[in-house]
Amino acid sequence: MNRNYQTEQENFWAGSFGDEYIARNIGDEYLASNLHFFSDVFRVVQKPESIIEFGANVGMNLKAIRLLLPKTKLFGVEINEKAASELAEVIGKDHVFNETIFDFNAEEKYDVSLIKGVLIHINPEKLPLVYEKLYRSSKKYIVIAEYYNPTPVTINYRGHENRLFKRDFCSEIRAQYPDLTLIDYGFCYRNDPEFPQDDITWFLLEKHEL
Repeated sequence: MNRNYQTEQENFWAGSFGDEYIARNIGDEYLASNLHFFSDVFRVVQKPESIIEFGANVGMNLKAIRLLLPKTKLFGVEINEKAASELAEVIGKDHVFNETIFDFNAEEKYDVSLIKGVLIHINPEKLPLVYEKLYRSSKKYIVIAEYYNPTPVTINYRGHENRLFKRDFCSEIRAQYPDLTLIDYGFCYRNDPEFPQDDITWFLLEKHEL
């Protein structure tokens, strides 16, 4: 499907590279690592009624969350049409928003808004808008799980320039929304012998609207 996107990064993920990404990030071992990961992330969250994930792909994160929180209603925003179709089989077609994060506007709020391995691929100029989407969609909690760097850097990603950006996303969203409180965080090592997670640093934020 041809769409007019605002950034080259959106076209990149909506197209053939995004299609190819699907096959690299599925499987039982990946699901097991996600189960371990989200059991840590949600250990202080009291069984949320609803979670929305931004950049949900085919739902590997949401599959793990469903096993941990079977009564929680799950929703996902996904730009890639092929991935969104597979995601619909996991959480239901009516719970999938096949569109760019920039265009998404939540008609309701969710107990948790989640983003994992997506902010690193967003055009840095658009990050304040994505932070707004995360904040506005959340009733109480925001989970950010990304590559961390204390200062912004750009990394070559599988031979492509301007496709991966590392920075301190948590500090940036908290600067934009001072009512957010950091209540937990952690790191997952790519060489963990049991449950590797590609060097992801995660942050659990609680919202207290001023």
